[in-house]
Amino acid sequence: MSMNPNMSQDTILKVEGLKTYFPTRTGIFKAVDGVSFELKRGKTLCVVGESGSGKSVTARSILQIVDKPGRIEGGSVLLTRADGSVTDLAKLDPRGKDIRSVRGKEIAMIFQEPMSSLSPVHRIGTQIGEALRIHFGTPKKEQRERVLELLRQVEIPRPETAIDRYTFEFSGGMRQRVMIAMALACNPQVLIADEPTTALDVTTQAEILDLIKKLQQSHGMAVLFITHDMGVVAEIADEVLVMYRGKVMERGPVEQIFHAPEDDYTRRLIGSVVKLEKKAEVRLTRAAIPAEAAPLLDVKNLSLTFPSGLKAVDDVSLTVRSGETLGIVGESGSGKTTMGRCLLRIYDPQSGAIAYRRPDGSTIDLRTADRASLKDVRREVRMIFQDPVGSLSPRKNVGQIIAEPLKLAGMRGKDVEDRVAELMRQVGLDPGWRERYPHAFSGGQRQRIGIARAIAVKPRLIIADEATSALDVSLRSQMLDLMMSLQDQLGLSYVFISHDMSVIRYMCDRVAVMYRGRIVETGDTDQVVNHPQHDYTRALLSAIPHPDPRDRRIHKRFRYDPTVKPTGIVSANG
Repeated sequence: MSMNPNMSQDTILKVEGLKTYFPTRTGIFKAVDGVSFELKRGKTLCVVGESGSGKSVTARSILQIVDKPGRIEGGSVLLTRADGSVTDLAKLDPRGKDIRSVRGKEIAMIFQEPMSSLSPVHRIGTQIGEALRIHFGTPKKEQRERVLELLRQVEIPRPETAIDRYTFEFSGGMRQRVMIAMALACNPQVLIADEPTTALDVTTQAEILDLIKKLQQSHGMAVLFITHDMGVVAEIADEVLVMYRGKVMERGPVEQIFHAPEDDYTRRLIGSVVKLEKKAEVRLTRAAIPAEAAPLLDVKNLSLTFPSGLKAVDDVSLTVRSGETLGIVGESGSGKTTMGRCLLRIYDPQSGAIAYRRPDGSTIDLRTADRASLKDVRREVRMIFQDPVGSLSPRKNVGQIIAEPLKLAGMRGKDVEDRVAELMRQVGLDPGWRERYPHAFSGGQRQRIGIARAIAVKPRLIIADEATSALDVSLRSQMLDLMMSLQDQLGLSYVFISHDMSVIRYMCDRVAVMYRGRIVETGDTDQVVNHPQHDYTRALLSAIPHPDPRDRRIHKRFRYDPTVKPTGIVSANG
């Protein structure tokens, strides 16, 4: 094939009029509906849109790895090969050897969940070496040298020992690095990254974004980066493509998209991230909760050590006042989730006290309470989980799921039905949907079902564990707004557990920062956000992507080094 005269020198991949359809029982679902873009050498194109916009299917179509029964129905995907010839990937047989010679070698892909593309039974050195053997026939001895070099490139510590370890021995962030090393093994011209940081902590996300940028500059790759987070786009994109329901809504240089967006949908996406830059408006008008108000929950010197010897919760003390939202912020392994589960006695802490004030004013220590007392308290203290799918039974319809706590509380018949309808309306769901099963709902709707179930028995305290982290950014502020309006209506208090400081800043009155089982800083949210006392808090704050491409901060962020002696831990107002 000859050079295509209308492709510019630095365009590596030109997608034109791409259509990928899925036949369904009810007709054709047009997942990708006439999408066009170009990838240029050394540049990053971000494809942004919410769940279901078609952005992942677009990426998978390029490599012909679309899940069955989906298939490319039209359009072209022109790749300029290393030798200067041009191939239309859309015309290749998805199972043929031509496309296999492109996958991994010229175009590499990394996914959101590294575990799905890494083998659990092979050492990582073997897995990365395999790509070299397949594409280049690299002999064993040279393979090991090249793999070590790749591990160094992706900054995996102690590559000489890491090379012989298994996937499960690595943290999420390190697994993502292994996957990037694997993707780079063959020096691809194009790297496709499909939401590679969505499942990671903010500081780890910042590290991975830095790493991809650095590698892109040294290797001159074109990067196609898929995300639902406009903050990430502002930090890393050169060009942006905004997708909604299979179509391109808007495209252009990152500067233009953020500072002169033409499309309403683009403006909404940007707005949803900008909104989380400051505290929620509803909180500005609320009366302050007096500091001397009796605490609803008073936790003192709580500790939990797992049988493995890991001290997950280490001498933690905190209070929640009535009507208040206390944020607990920290990253994977900080102990925040374990802490939340101790409050409900899903786990049994070994020492300390959890004093909970009952409606009649009496206090009960939840740590030592017997089963019968706990059963009573569990109507007043409820939990909402990160993954609404895992906590909703697939065999019950939505009406039955929301009715469950009501029936346990002794409600019967028409009362239950009326209350379920009322609850569904309260969380913004149509009561007519009560017969549907959870799988028929989107992530955001499932989270609403989880909230409806939690507030069904009129609790006083809700512990929300990463309740919005599985959601698109565009839905995140909606869900937080819903939780705050319910707080005002029902007089709720929240313990809000999150790894995302922007969510905490938006919604919480006070915040406790957890690091390795301990609380390193606590105080009013405004104070902790604007004048952090602890270096770990500073690191969390500086890793939040900033939604303005003219003010990129993530690469200038502050990194926390636990070996450096801290400047002293200060707690605001007790």
